[in-house]
Amino acid sequence: MPRYEYRCRTCGDTFEMSRPMAESSDPAACPSGHDDTVKLLSTVAVGGTAAAPAQRAGGGGGCCGGGCCG
Repeated sequence: MPRYEYRCRTCGDTFEMSRPMAESSDPAACPSGHDDTVKLLSTVAVGGTAAAPAQRAGGGGGCCGGGCCG
């Protein structure tokens, strides 16, 4: 189940909730009991070690890179 981050406008606390995607925009009460909250935009960091594909000598693919354009 996805986790969503919310901020309470009353007390300023930030908190997370696990809930179905269909309920992500539903109101969420902060742990202190306040109801004036807003869902924050979360970002996902993805790491890895894969290198970018090597470029071919003589240009790339595509129409103009492959020489099919006049």
